[in-house]
Amino acid sequence: MPPAAKRDPSANAFDLPQAAAGPTTTVEKAAPKPVAKSHAQKSLEKLGLRTDIELALHLPLRYEDETQIIAIAQARHGELVQVEGVVTDSQISLNSRRQLRVTIDDGSDSCVLRFLNFYPSHQKTLSVGARVRARGEMRGGFVGREMVHPSFKLAGGELPGSLTPVYSTVAGLPQSYLRKAVLSGLARADLAETIPAAFLNRELPAEIWSLREALQFMHHPKPDAGLAILEDRRHPAWQRLKAEELLAQQLSQLQARRVRAAMRAPPLAGSPQNKGKKGVDLHTSLQAQLQEGLPFQLTQAQQRVGDEIAEDLQKQIPMHRLLQGDVGSGKTVVAALAAARCIDAGWQCALMAPTEILAEQHFSKLISWLEPLGIKTAWLTGSQKTKARREALAMIASGEAGLVIGTHAVIQDKVKFKNLALAIIDEQHRFGVAQRLALRSKMTDGGQEPHLLMMTATPIPRTLAMSYYADLDVSTIDELPPGRTPIITRVVNDARRDEVIDRIRAQVEQGRQVYWVCPLIEESESIDLVNATETHELLSAALPDAMVGLLHSRMPTAEKKARMALFNQGQMSVLVSTTVIEVGVDVPNASLMVIEHAERFGLSQLHQLRGRVGRGAAASACVLLYSTGDAPRLGETARARLKAMVETNDGFEIARRDLEIRGPGEFLGARQSGASLLRFADLEEDAQWLAWARALAPQLLESHPGLVQRHILRWLGAKSDYLKA
Repeated sequence: MPPAAKRDPSANAFDLPQAAAGPTTTVEKAAPKPVAKSHAQKSLEKLGLRTDIELALHLPLRYEDETQIIAIAQARHGELVQVEGVVTDSQISLNSRRQLRVTIDDGSDSCVLRFLNFYPSHQKTLSVGARVRARGEMRGGFVGREMVHPSFKLAGGELPGSLTPVYSTVAGLPQSYLRKAVLSGLARADLAETIPAAFLNRELPAEIWSLREALQFMHHPKPDAGLAILEDRRHPAWQRLKAEELLAQQLSQLQARRVRAAMRAPPLAGSPQNKGKKGVDLHTSLQAQLQEGLPFQLTQAQQRVGDEIAEDLQKQIPMHRLLQGDVGSGKTVVAALAAARCIDAGWQCALMAPTEILAEQHFSKLISWLEPLGIKTAWLTGSQKTKARREALAMIASGEAGLVIGTHAVIQDKVKFKNLALAIIDEQHRFGVAQRLALRSKMTDGGQEPHLLMMTATPIPRTLAMSYYADLDVSTIDELPPGRTPIITRVVNDARRDEVIDRIRAQVEQGRQVYWVCPLIEESESIDLVNATETHELLSAALPDAMVGLLHSRMPTAEKKARMALFNQGQMSVLVSTTVIEVGVDVPNASLMVIEHAERFGLSQLHQLRGRVGRGAAASACVLLYSTGDAPRLGETARARLKAMVETNDGFEIARRDLEIRGPGEFLGARQSGASLLRFADLEEDAQWLAWARALAPQLLESHPGLVQRHILRWLGAKSDYLKA
């Protein structure tokens, strides 16, 4: 008998065993039709549960204790309990609304089970005389004990020996099916150790659980485990899973860094005729000319960061650097200096921005700085006319355009660079992995890869940089240019809208300009928010002597440009806009920002919007208008965001608080979704595991490369690609 085939640990959890091979024949048979997937299988795939290991790592959201039954008479009000009794009455009540009322009695007392939504199957199971178990919150009152919408089933069989897991699911996938699927996947999954014992015992708790023990416990904990410990993730089983997950992340990023170190990029050290004996640029380099021609002095932070980038660009290893700086810190000029160095060395540079408004802001600034130096710039967006696009493509392909600026249009197939060597991506978290990789793939010269500079105005907290950006070099502009005025932030209830309009009128009379940002463009039946169109009409009527403009993403590009031009030139006093002005818009005369329904925005987005004012010498303010709707007060998350905005203007502190409030997802862009890449560990609480994983990863990669690959495949699978882009 031939030996049994080994099971592929990444195999689909629903693979059927193959039929034994019969005798070969010369008759050619039609290929068998693929077996249709069941509804449950499709639902599991929606949850991302395709393999045994994915099922095993699908941990419960919470647990139910079905291991004991208590007497109805002993159940206290508000307690979550399981009782068992005989149905003595079952009827549909039509008083205030249609509902099913079922009375059960266990000999000590009776309890009413009340269902506001029910099916014929409920009535059948809960018929008079049936013995049932019900679990829910016991309520006690003048009319007796009751449970509203309890879980229930016919009594019988032994009580379970462990807590019952409750998993996150999707519509049409019942808990009973999911529990069986997870149990099956857990039994089949390859959970062999991928961390040698010698490494595992280093700096970990004295009580070391194996991965299999940890997962078995998490899916079926004993009743005495303590729900509190399970929920706050202090149990040794949780600790093991956190350590494994963080190690997988660090290993993946260390691999990415080493792969990149083996790649080659053109060294950009300036043109040969402009180099001194030691290879240092002389006064005539384009970079030096640009810096001399600027109408302002670089800050010390800009100079330091520029030197870090210049040092990277001189190497043959592709630069992979994240440039972070607060709103208005001057990242664009640092990018311009890098572009000048690239072009001076005889290569092309591409800058890609997420919106046309932001791309145009870069275009106008860079042209004013670079064109006097003889650098030609090509402009590419999706809204370009055919003739203009054709001319831009020709300039790029011939190399005539040293700098290419645009939106996603830059990465389209028709765009052919002659010799791209530097790719700059602004607001990198707004682009997907595939888009960033597509820009990098535009370099076709000798299998080389371009240098990559990513920019973000959302500062990355240190713990996040240590984990999700461990494969990047990070440069930080931690200083604002002189002359920036501090912005005063006020939180105002929507009921005081008239006072805010009076404040706008006063600013306009002083010759200042105002932004008013709304979250929606037009009426929505599902969300009751004041929209941009309605606000524009209101302000136009309230300010008859001022020009009030409207800007949103659905407008034709030409119209958007015309409106922005009027505001930039100071002819338009008030600009009512959606969040298309979140980044890149720079109007020094704008001194007031009003954000409608501020409670609906994320903290980093509020900070970005606030950064549109305070760019000139005039005192500036940001008004956060909020509404509680029908609720008596704002939710805790919204209150925390608005409180942070009032208390600090520091983007790094804002980022830290944002991480506390929402988790890492918002900072990661397409390295995300943060929850899916780091499901179990918490960056703040589990800093010890992060430090342990960072220290262990290089040792493990050096001594056990085979185990490393298995470990990464188990925990990340295809998601490791997100960490490499």
